[in-house]
Amino acid sequence: MVITHVAPTQNHPSQFSHFEQNSINSTLTQTYFYDSRERKRDRLQMRGEDDDDRHFRREKASRGSSVKNGGSRGRKVIAITGTAAILAVAINFALVAFNSRRRRRKSKELVGSEVRVNMSASEIRKLADRIVAESKEVHDAIASVPADKVNDEHSIKGILLGALSSFVCEFCFRCVRYRDIMALADLEARQFPLIQSCVFPRLVSTSDDVRKASAEAEQRINTHVTSCRKREDVYRILKAFTTRGEWINAEAKSYAHSLIRDFERNGLNLSSTKKDEVQRLQARIDDLSMQYIHNLNDDNTFLLFTETELEGLPNELLKILDRTSNDKVKITLKSNHVLPVLELCKVGATRRKVAVAYGQRCKDVNVPLLENLVLLRHKLARLLGYDNYAEYVVCSRMAKTSSKVFEFLEDLSMSLSELATKELETLKNLKRKEEESPPFGIEDLLYYVKKYEEENFNVDFGALKEYFPLSLGISDGYRNVLLCAGLRFEEIVGADVWHDDVRVFSVFDLSSGELMGYVYLDLYSREEKYDQTCVLPLQNGSLSSNGARQVPVVLLMTQLLKEHIDSPVVLRFSEVVSFFHEFGHVAHHLCNHSSLARFSGLRVDPDFLEIPGHMFENWCYESSILKLISGYYQDITRPIKDDICTSIRRWRHSFSALKLMQEILYCLFDQIIYSADNVDLLEVFKFLHPKVMLGLPFLEGTNPASCFPHSAVGYEASCYSRIWSKVFAADLYASKFHDGILNHHIGMQFRNKVLAPGGAKDPLECLTNFLGREPSIHAFVDSIALSSV
Repeated sequence: MVITHVAPTQNHPSQFSHFEQNSINSTLTQTYFYDSRERKRDRLQMRGEDDDDRHFRREKASRGSSVKNGGSRGRKVIAITGTAAILAVAINFALVAFNSRRRRRKSKELVGSEVRVNMSASEIRKLADRIVAESKEVHDAIASVPADKVNDEHSIKGILLGALSSFVCEFCFRCVRYRDIMALADLEARQFPLIQSCVFPRLVSTSDDVRKASAEAEQRINTHVTSCRKREDVYRILKAFTTRGEWINAEAKSYAHSLIRDFERNGLNLSSTKKDEVQRLQARIDDLSMQYIHNLNDDNTFLLFTETELEGLPNELLKILDRTSNDKVKITLKSNHVLPVLELCKVGATRRKVAVAYGQRCKDVNVPLLENLVLLRHKLARLLGYDNYAEYVVCSRMAKTSSKVFEFLEDLSMSLSELATKELETLKNLKRKEEESPPFGIEDLLYYVKKYEEENFNVDFGALKEYFPLSLGISDGYRNVLLCAGLRFEEIVGADVWHDDVRVFSVFDLSSGELMGYVYLDLYSREEKYDQTCVLPLQNGSLSSNGARQVPVVLLMTQLLKEHIDSPVVLRFSEVVSFFHEFGHVAHHLCNHSSLARFSGLRVDPDFLEIPGHMFENWCYESSILKLISGYYQDITRPIKDDICTSIRRWRHSFSALKLMQEILYCLFDQIIYSADNVDLLEVFKFLHPKVMLGLPFLEGTNPASCFPHSAVGYEASCYSRIWSKVFAADLYASKFHDGILNHHIGMQFRNKVLAPGGAKDPLECLTNFLGREPSIHAFVDSIALSSV
């Protein structure tokens, strides 16, 4: 699928915390074959959720593939129908590729990249048609193997490893063979950059016709992929083949078993009746989850206040808010209105009123929807052989079991309890000085956190951005961090791009000079461009049988505002952190050295995916790096001062324990409802809230189950994953980089042991190999304690 790692800077007032979560966007397309069932969240848009300057929400990178083809020359093929189909497809694809290569020579070519930019609307539609046709032919060819020939040495292997590479070799001037990889792996690898070429224009193109054609192509490919996942004929052949257990390496075995697992998660190993029930449940779950999101998006509730009741809000904001005929100010329940009230309004009664209204959005319609979704998901999981839905979700992730998730969250909660209690008492004391009653409530949290930070940290983030020119950050900061991982960037001038703002870089291994891949940077906001920060793999790396490596290609998009033509673009500090995080994903995509496209790029365990990004974030809080990437925009020889560096580092973890306790609260709720039956959603919150939040009472009148979309769609039973990755990233950084921030030797170990292995290797094993022990929560807890208020 189109892999988009989204990182909008956004907070969620429903939790009154800094719960960095994944957004639900309509930017992702299913394009790889036989991966786990993609969720409807990939086609849902969270509208009305605007940026907050300090905090980030991540889009879970899903999956994708890249390149070439494979085969085994000289093998007899018994299933003539299947072979003929594959040969015909190969010849057709080779001719298309040859003609495309001739056209592309007119512009500066990126050697090894099959990504196509600047296609017209008709070219996109034609390419999508060819992609679907070729995929269908390959699936038909595999399915055509007679059942009694499945175990024949020359039959199934002839189909799976045969003719494609010999024909593509002659027509495409390549010899790419996957001697022990199935034809579906070849299909994934070869088609991924072509599919991305069809789909990504709808995110970046300035042409209405091209965006429309791209969206149509996405839908056409999605429909085809969905039908492929339901092909029992292909499943039976692959199941029979995998039972033979003939694997040349562990990665090939993991690939084959991942195909089978994905088929069986769609119920293809069940009886016809149960399989139909699985598909019915999946369709119903998709419909209900979409309705949950649409209800939140379509909610137009607003509250009316006088300016006196909104004391503390800046005049600039009050001027742009809508008003009634009697001059009352309208506050909607969208986060761009709610967050300023909760952070800035001095009137406690107003904060409480807004918090209650925000926490009961869509209560009458969404609570029954979530209750039904939980019930249906449990039923689905049990049909597929799991005890509950949480086990179904977690078993294929790094955590492995729901009980491990509970253990992780409870251990972290206990370790943070003392520190969080101290932080809460600090805020209560602050409130007593300003207003004696009512007692401190959850609705007061953001206001008094911000008040404490303004009074105790010497950081003016509005003025600070003048010290972070974009050009300096890219040329010095990110370059030096990537040098630590053994990567060298060189800009390519004259490459074919879709807009004049786009820059293209070649990436080389620092020691050998080997080409590692290409990076497109599309950084500036423009009309109709996708409006979030994201990393979008365009081509995944993979290895051919003759040892040639297909290079990865990746796009990083942001929405920076271009200022006056003579003024440099400067970054808010939140954008600096976001850049470091996203460059972590760029480095991961480039350095993943898996030989199979299914396990390369960002196609790794979701619990592991965010670790590199969080790792890279740590560097932009180090004084030496801050000085490296900063310089006053009118005189870049003037970096930020030492005391500002210290304040930024202290600010980073201010009230972090208390904020994290809130996040743990929601993660526990999510895990409980998907691991137990007949749960009263509201009662779970009422029970958990005072226990996790150190006695703070539940906000009466609210029901967070009605407005917590992550448990409804996209992250159900996996909300813990962001904390998981952040905690283990802290362990990696503190244990290995803390005393040698840009140590090249450590950087190369991180690259080789953590980034390079790919999705086929157990991520816990990767982290253990790097650390010399299993990862733990202690470094994360210690880092918070050192910066405690």
